[in-house]
Amino acid sequence: MKTTVEIPDHSLKTLLKLTQAKTKREAIVTAVDDFNRRHAVDAVVNRFGKLAIASNDEIEASDLADVKK
Repeated sequence: MKTTVEIPDHSLKTLLKLTQAKTKREAIVTAVDDFNRRHAVDAVVNRFGKLAIASNDEIEASDLADVKK
């Protein structure tokens, strides 16, 4: 989709540096894709909650308990 927008020079320069894009278009597309991906992930987390992930110590303790059985 072709769109014309005014983006402040300092914002665009910072975006070009952060994304290491070769063109303004590439930098903007990268930023938009990243924004969309982050919001999609947030929506999934908010819908299903956070996962309880065992720490390395808990995994090792479980493994040792299994070996002793």
